[in-house]
Amino acid sequence: MTSAPKEDDSTPPPRIGLLVLVVSILALVSLFSQNAYVLPRDKTGGIRAFTIALTVTYENRNSEGAVWNLAEDDRTIGLFMNNSWQTVYLIRTSLSVGGFETDTDGNPIGFLSFPRSAIHSGENLTFEARYKIVLKPRSVPRISEEGSAKLTDIPENLRELYSGSGGPWLLDEPELVDLAHEIVGNETKALTIVAKFIAWIRDNIRYETADLPRYPNETLLGKTGDCDDQANLLVTMCRIIGIPAYLQVGCIYLPSRPPEVYRYWDGSLLVNLTRIGWHGWAMVYVPPWGWLPVDLTYVSSINLRADPLNAIRMSAVVAYPTVQYANITKTDYVAASRMKRDFLLSNGFRIVEHDLMDEETARLGTATANAGFSVSLVALLAASLAASFTGSPKRP
Repeated sequence: MTSAPKEDDSTPPPRIGLLVLVVSILALVSLFSQNAYVLPRDKTGGIRAFTIALTVTYENRNSEGAVWNLAEDDRTIGLFMNNSWQTVYLIRTSLSVGGFETDTDGNPIGFLSFPRSAIHSGENLTFEARYKIVLKPRSVPRISEEGSAKLTDIPENLRELYSGSGGPWLLDEPELVDLAHEIVGNETKALTIVAKFIAWIRDNIRYETADLPRYPNETLLGKTGDCDDQANLLVTMCRIIGIPAYLQVGCIYLPSRPPEVYRYWDGSLLVNLTRIGWHGWAMVYVPPWGWLPVDLTYVSSINLRADPLNAIRMSAVVAYPTVQYANITKTDYVAASRMKRDFLLSNGFRIVEHDLMDEETARLGTATANAGFSVSLVALLAASLAASFTGSPKRP
């Protein structure tokens, strides 16, 4: 007879909150092909407003009495990011917000006040967070290899912050180190080096999803990877050479995509997506232009073959209504995702998530963007975000 799991076994490992769940979803149900992207009907280039609702249910389906002891990360919600291209408001939560903080990667997060500290067998707990997003037209600078500065022109402080080891990037893996240097050769222009990396990944890595994100050496070995897998391989190559880079994740509005439910981890994770698709891309610092998005899986192979730099010019975050969610600059979310899967499977717990995105029918100008929201909540959030972004990387 199998003994019931110990209560200690039902306590999740630290710091693997909602961000990890979202990035796990990225690996599971990221946009499977370029055909999944639908051109917005309104191409006026004006400001567009959206709402995103994220509903999460924790279910204790253990038949042997194990208790899900809820940790801080179980009640963590992401707050997206505010920058020159987007303004995000947390307009409603089904549970009260107990406080705001900045995570290890510099992203603003909030903590919900749960009504109880544990979920017993047969019980569940549901919460919802609803956001309002105002997106402005976006663009990238006119880039060219001829106009690129050299590696030696990259500020040293950025190298220290965004070219080091750690996170999911394996800078000491001999095969990755040798490959990066082989691709670069004697080239010194930063943008040309990035173009070489893009071309190599385009020619050698096939798009394929998996039920967990991969490490760069796994992507290289299997010659397959989805959006964040390929982005992380690029980030690793860039960091090895000394080009600052990190992973950015977000969601894309897909009005014509029918609702889909995905079942993963033997049913321990169910994800329902409605008019939304999660996506990941690399952010790379290239002088003299600064931080540029590099999207290896959104841009069609035809456009990438025509010019590898189209991975920048035609990236989803520039070309489509894409909401930037979070940066991953330090966290090893690959390991954390695997820990989350093992935690759910070993205890008979399940997470059910429903993500829904809608566009508001009326276009909003900047003067009316704040209308109709809770002033106290927005003020508190704005103050928290202002503090959170101090010292954070420059965002496009």
